[in-house]
Amino acid sequence: MANIQQVAKHAGVSVATVSRVLNGQTTVTAKTKQKVEEAIQYLNYEPSMLGRNLRNSESRIVLVLIPTISNPFYFEIIKGIENMALSQNYSILLCETDSKPEKEEIYFDLLRKKMADGIISMDPAVNVETLKELAENYAIIQCSEYGGGMDIPYVTIDSEEASYRAVKHLIQIGHQKIALMNSDEKFLYARERRMGYERALQESGIPLNKNYISYTQELGFEQGQLAMKKILHLDDRPTAVFAVSDLLAIGALKEIKAAGLQVPQDIAVVGFDKIDFSNMTNPALTTVAQPMYKMGTIAARMLIDKIRGKAVDSVVLGFELVIRESTTG
Repeated sequence: MANIQQVAKHAGVSVATVSRVLNGQTTVTAKTKQKVEEAIQYLNYEPSMLGRNLRNSESRIVLVLIPTISNPFYFEIIKGIENMALSQNYSILLCETDSKPEKEEIYFDLLRKKMADGIISMDPAVNVETLKELAENYAIIQCSEYGGGMDIPYVTIDSEEASYRAVKHLIQIGHQKIALMNSDEKFLYARERRMGYERALQESGIPLNKNYISYTQELGFEQGQLAMKKILHLDDRPTAVFAVSDLLAIGALKEIKAAGLQVPQDIAVVGFDKIDFSNMTNPALTTVAQPMYKMGTIAARMLIDKIRGKAVDSVVLGFELVIRESTTG
């Protein structure tokens, strides 16, 4: 394989001149540039991206932190991040943290050692203090999940308003006994979605029944089944359930059917996220649609701007309540 010295010799110029042409500098005359480009083509020379990146103190790699790769919610966001990153000549490294500090530290070290140029964090359990410290010197963007009170830009939706709209829909079609299937409230999104639920009830004069609120440690199908099993055993059983993720809601649908009940005739169900599976259930799931692909492209654009030293503001995107058969029959 030809090297840069051979290109310079073939073109009759210095190595520095070849380097300037490769880096797109305008100090080289058109005639000289053409000679270098012809030599590159003749020798089939391919410049070392690693060497160039080291000289420029960049890796052209961005880290994407997610708590688990098994949650389909992240698929579209990751696709959006990757497509935007590739269009700007960046690659992504997907980092599954399992919400474990020791795994996070491994990925944070890649940033400290300049093996990555920035981080997009989608882990709601990320170490907030470490993230704040890193953000003082490195490019970091929060996507979907974000820590309140931190000076780190984020892209998300208004979870409180989205939950309010979902529960309001249930009230408008006649439900008064509405259960909430929530995540651990150490996460901001869980607190916000519970607040939206409570605001909708309060506005309609429906008293809050704490027995109707259940919490899960994970947003999984099995956790939705277990939570729904408990709800079904309540003496004054709810007629509707709002789950803060589609996976929980799909687990609830399974458990309701296993109990010999009908959706939505006996119990209506609303989810959150609009993952692909939400339209494959029977009945199809009413859900809050997050603009996941758009969220990913914007997060990547924000991160690359920040890497390039540009000022970046947080973005709150819109959402849509997609009404399907799990509430309308």
